[in-house]
Amino acid sequence: MSRTDSRGILFDLDGTLVDSLPDIIDSFLYAFPVLGFASPTYEQVRELIGYPLDVMYARFAPEHGVPALCATYREHYARNFINRSRPYPGVKEALGTLRERGYLLAVATTKKTAFARRFVEAMGLDDVLHHVQGTDDFPHKPAPDVLHRALAALGTQGLWMVGDTTLDLKAGRAAGLRTYGVTWGTHPVEALADESPDELQPDLRRLLEHLPPLS
Repeated sequence: MSRTDSRGILFDLDGTLVDSLPDIIDSFLYAFPVLGFASPTYEQVRELIGYPLDVMYARFAPEHGVPALCATYREHYARNFINRSRPYPGVKEALGTLRERGYLLAVATTKKTAFARRFVEAMGLDDVLHHVQGTDDFPHKPAPDVLHRALAALGTQGLWMVGDTTLDLKAGRAAGLRTYGVTWGTHPVEALADESPDELQPDLRRLLEHLPPLS
């Protein structure tokens, strides 16, 4: 595949395209008192956003309680995932512009694929994305597996990985992509800067500047 076939732009979902952290963390915390476990703080949970659910719960609960915590979260989150979640301002417009310019756009998320697609549709982003790739029984970020699968589904090589966590930036670098950190999501600016992304920005304007219309 030649360089001219490189049209893939990958985006993390939660905290990058969609302001979904309140609904995620509310559901995560909901499970602890239901099952009789002491709850962590909101900020302790926020620091772990981007990791798989079982990994997150294992930080705060005994191993034997993790499956039930995960099940309780999924049941609660499935009923409450759009309570407060909304696309960040300007995101849909930027994606639409990139699509019109000829780029192929995909989500690469730690969410399971089936639920990620449901979520993207509920957020009204399905018409500006070409593919939604979740993490299903293979290594999660910072491993690049979900990025490789997203690009394979697009049928192109990748150019940029856009994300709000150090995991996104590490995965993008491991996949050989340029990395674009957004400062409105999960991880603090200082942590993102430590990963030396190619861009660290408060909006997507610089991404659009890097990606002119394809001829």
